[in-house]
This record gives sequence, structure tokens and C-alpha cells, in this order.
Amino acid sequence: MGNGQWFPAEWPERIRALAEGTLTPVTPRRAATVMLVKDSEAGPVVHMLRRRTSMAFAGGAYAYPGGGVDPRDDEHQIRWAGPTRAWWARKLGVDETSAQAIVCAAVRETYEEAGVLLAGPSPDTVVGDTTGEDWEADRAALVARDLSFAEFLDRRGLVLRSDLLGAWARWITPEFESRRYDTWFFVAVLPEGQRTRNASTEADRTVWIRPADAAAGYDKGELLMMPPTIATLRGIVEYERAADALAAAPARDLTPVLAKARLEDGEVVLAWPGHDEFTKHIPTGGASA
Repeated sequence: MGNGQWFPAEWPERIRALAEGTLTPVTPRRAATVMLVKDSEAGPVVHMLRRRTSMAFAGGAYAYPGGGVDPRDDEHQIRWAGPTRAWWARKLGVDETSAQAIVCAAVRETYEEAGVLLAGPSPDTVVGDTTGEDWEADRAALVARDLSFAEFLDRRGLVLRSDLLGAWARWITPEFESRRYDTWFFVAVLPEGQRTRNASTEADRTVWIRPADAAAGYDKGELLMMPPTIATLRGIVEYERAADALAAAPARDLTPVLAKARLEDGEVVLAWPGHDEFTKHIPTGGASA
């Protein structure tokens, strides 16, 4: 293939099984991921990590910090700044409890995988450097799920800054995939005084890169990405400042994008609604086109 579209070798067989009714789709897990952006002399840059090739899901692909929702974040009302839970529920298309958990996942995963924390001691402040040993101990406890994010915020006396996040897109893993996620994509500007680091055990490399450069690398086949990653990258190329991307988020359409596969003229056609560049034609013999 000419570009860097992630396409697992087992997909054609699974697509055919789904079309034939012999594959039962698994229920997608809720997840959140964050496009962390900052300004540079060359314009806005986005923080990306490369997933280790040993990872079962999207190994070797470039992505953003992110991961699954912790159900414990549904249960405890945390200190909260910014748009209300009701506002987030309407924006994300879920109930208020789920909205809190999804936003918590976005903030927690950014902290776990990039060391950046979108929270502060008051509704209009944000923490500074989080690289100390005590912070690292808490981060490790969050990663191990020994500590819930709500407990972490309570222990630290912190307020979650939901106003530092903008909901950007929602993608659902195709029904034929064995690992499925219902993922909300967010955008956030790197807070002043904080810095990123590769804190993820799932990544072997992290970069700050201009969205246009990352997209060009994908187009040349040099950077491997899943469709949601390159689609969201293309969506932020036009902005001249990091803050402009965040300001554009409230107007974004969060209608879920779910790939569909159909049998047509002796081949399987895989398409992502609204994203024609990802369409795949898969001969019934197996090879992808």
C-alpha cells in the first residue's frame, strides 16, 4: 500500500466471517485519547507516541496518549472546573456519569503516558512540574490501577480542569476487530510549566511534530497510523496556533465514525463513512487492494 494506513493481516478473514454471519462482534470498551498541542517557531506541534511493535493492537503505529475508561471514575463526584457534567454529557452523547468518566480517562491517560496533568489546586490554576518522586509514585499507582483517578485528585486536593479539554471526534473500532473501543478524541494545549516525557510502557518513541509533517509522513508510507489518528491530524493542520485548535473544538461534530464492510462484486468493501481515503477493496481470495 502506498500510505501508512494500519491494516492487520487478519482483517480480510474476519470481515468475511462477519459478512457471512459466523463472527459475533464484541462490545466496544469506552476509551479516550488526547491530541496534546503546543506552539513552536514553525507553528503548532502535536505530541505523538509510537506503540511498541510487540503490542497486540496497532503495534508500530503512531498514536496519542490514551486508553480505556476506569469504571471507578463513574462512581465518585470529583472536584471539577469548566463546563458542567451536563454540558459534557450533551457534547459526548452520553449520560452525566459516563461523561465524567470519559473526561477523567482523557486527563488520567495524558498524565500516565505523557506526564502532563490537566488539573490544579483551584478552578483557575494548573499544576507545574510533575516529575518529582512523589508524583511518579502516584502516576505508577494510577497505571497499576491501585489508585483511582478520583482518589488521586482527592489525595492531592486537585480540581480537574475540563475547560482545558476540547472534544474533537468519536471513532468506534469496526465490528470485525477482536479488540474494540468506543473512543472520544480530545484536544488540549500543553499547560505552561509542564513538559512531556515518554512515561508509557506501551511506547518506544515520542515526538513533537507539526501535524502537516506527520500527515506527509503517513502519505509517504513512512509513519504507520490508524484511520482515526490520521483523520484527526488532518483536522488540526489548518490552525496557526495551538489555542486556535482548542477554540474550534466546541463546534466539532461528534457523530460516531464506524467502519462498515459489505460484499460487492465478489469482493469485500471496507469503508469509513465520511472518510473516503480509507476505503479498502478486499478480494474474496484474501489479499487487500
